[in-house]
Amino acid sequence: MLPEQESQAVENYMTGRTPDLSRPRPRGCPSRLFRSVLGLVFAGAIVYVAVIIIAPWCLRIGQRWTPFLTWQGYGQLLTKTGNQYPLYILLYPSSHFSRLHREGLRPTGGVRGSGWLCTSNCAAQRLELSGTIYGDWRSTDRSFMAIRLLDPVIFDTGQRRGYFDLTGSWQGQKLVMDQEQDGPNTLRSGVRIERASVILNWGTYSQFKELCATAGARAFTK
Repeated sequence: MLPEQESQAVENYMTGRTPDLSRPRPRGCPSRLFRSVLGLVFAGAIVYVAVIIIAPWCLRIGQRWTPFLTWQGYGQLLTKTGNQYPLYILLYPSSHFSRLHREGLRPTGGVRGSGWLCTSNCAAQRLELSGTIYGDWRSTDRSFMAIRLLDPVIFDTGQRRGYFDLTGSWQGQKLVMDQEQDGPNTLRSGVRIERASVILNWGTYSQFKELCATAGARAFTK
């Protein structure tokens, strides 16, 4: 018996109190934790429904059922010089988008995400993605899209960042895009993207990495 317990036992004996040998009652921590989790789930459900109401196109992107509101795809980015760079993008809805009209269409929503560009030495360079969807707000089938792939930064101090712009639309389940001509299209890695085009098929990052490794092996054997 610990000294504190022994002292309490003596005090109880001297005052005639009977020690409480029952198990301590829970203080309600599990119930508070459950309420907190339930609150987070409820808040997440509200946000999910709000996004669907504002941008119903995100439930079916490129003729695919997308309940997680994301679309990912990869393909070969072909430049005017004949260079090919495997490209992967992941995009999801965003509240930030251009207010300007394009191709006679009004903007209906924004996209954000990330991209990965496989260079000739088989290294994958990460890029930031942002853009705007134009046209029908209910579906991507009849929509035009413009995206920018930009060198990422940890701290933005106004430093120069290379980027290139792509515009296009879904043709069935394929996202067919061409490069916008303006802008500093030499990336930090030294790769220069000029008059490029790409056909992006739905696919995972793992599939993109396999394509990147294959492209690197071909370049090594030349």
